Amino acid sequence: MSRKRNREQIVVENVEIEAVAAEGNGLAHIDGKVLFVPKCVPGDIVDVRLTRKRKGYMQGVVVRMVQKSPIRQEPFCPHYGLCGGCTWQALPYDKQLEFKQQQVYDQLTRIGRLTLPPLSPIIGSEKITEYRNKLEYTFSDRRWVFENETLNPDGTERLLTDRERLGLGFHIPQMFSKVLDIKECRLQREPSNSIRLFVKEYAIKRQLQFFDLYNHTGFLRNLVIRTSDSTAQNGKGDVMVILVVGTARIGGKLSREEEMRVRDLLNAITEQFKEVTSAYYVVNNKANDSYADCPLFFYKGKECITEQMEDIVFSIGPKSFYQTNSAQAYKLYSAVRDYAALTGSEVVYDLYTGTGTIALFLASKAQKVIGIEYVEDAVKDARKNAQANSIANAEFYAGDMKDVLTEEFIQSHGRPDVMVLDPPRAGIHPSVAQVIQKAEPKTLVYVSCNPASQARDLELLLSGGKYDIVGVQPVDMFPHTQHVENIVKLVHK
Repeated sequence: MSRKRNREQIVVENVEIEAVAAEGNGLAHIDGKVLFVPKCVPGDIVDVRLTRKRKGYMQGVVVRMVQKSPIRQEPFCPHYGLCGGCTWQALPYDKQLEFKQQQVYDQLTRIGRLTLPPLSPIIGSEKITEYRNKLEYTFSDRRWVFENETLNPDGTERLLTDRERLGLGFHIPQMFSKVLDIKECRLQREPSNSIRLFVKEYAIKRQLQFFDLYNHTGFLRNLVIRTSDSTAQNGKGDVMVILVVGTARIGGKLSREEEMRVRDLLNAITEQFKEVTSAYYVVNNKANDSYADCPLFFYKGKECITEQMEDIVFSIGPKSFYQTNSAQAYKLYSAVRDYAALTGSEVVYDLYTGTGTIALFLASKAQKVIGIEYVEDAVKDARKNAQANSIANAEFYAGDMKDVLTEEFIQSHGRPDVMVLDPPRAGIHPSVAQVIQKAEPKTLVYVSCNPASQARDLELLLSGGKYDIVGVQPVDMFPHTQHVENIVKLVHK
């Protein structure tokens, strides 16, 4: 291994990538320090330009591939490397699962200092492409431009036209104001790609204004496409299109002309794509892309799309939360049900219940299920789904978990035999951990999309000495990414 200095930049030659780090970067060691390098797989030998040096670690980027790892495979996506999705495409899927399993073990033992039973083998995804049921694209009037796009055939520079600068795609990681125009995405089944390409061409032809991400102005902001799994009740699966627009009008209401443009576009989409069963538009005048609190307008078709798990049909609206990988969601919830080991006599609390998917999935095996969720609209969806499926033993309550889940609440609704937790990535509030410890359910099932925060929370839950970890089950919800879901079962001693 050698080093070269070039214009104050340090390049380290012949670095061998040893492993994959928790964030998905390649990991190597130089002079006793950890080096993180993106877009690498174990076994690669690369020349690396150092971009950051800290006391305990360094970061760098590959400037030359010296020798490819024997396990490296060709990425399947034409946008690999710049798009922030599917960053593990160069790793064979069986290796991805190995590294995710190890990631769960490392984070639980190192961060939480937990004593674990043998981990159950990670549950892989049968579909490793086109597995997502929701994608959100962003319009930009100044998309990411590649260097060769500004060159004429003779090598001279040229300016792109305003039309050529328009894009509809994904934000580039760590550069939120830059949008990569997507030609093909393998994350969602058709007609997702075709709809996106059609909408972009339609908008350009009719000179609809794409959003300016620098000044937060413009008409077309986002295109959201939701699809249901093909095993849904209608046998084909549904498609929902949500068009997010902005307006310069005071009060945030569309002008008559703007509203007609939206309706014309949605009508063109539904005429071109008969698969579209539901169409909405949203008016968002905020600086960020979140539309959960924005006015929503139903345009055409059915108000919801549907997903089915066993005998339960879930209605999913434009703002509903539902696990992004439908097929894996069923495997995840099945593993939760196995860990809960219900006999029909238990009172179950489902904390952070969302739209009640886990709660409703468990209800037929329990005496009663209590779901608690912060987002009030999600609770409304949960109640609707319970009613639509004639599930009478599930109750749902809205509010901040640390405020709702009190000793008084538990006394009023029954002490839980089983508690299921599926919190946001940040984990649970320490006060919630204290209430759980006081409630003393016989079984705790903790579901997490972030094993690092899960490890911290488990350390808190185990601090009273009342519980043992008896099961750990990783689940891969997002192939070709570093993300991993994990389920931990605790039992009262």
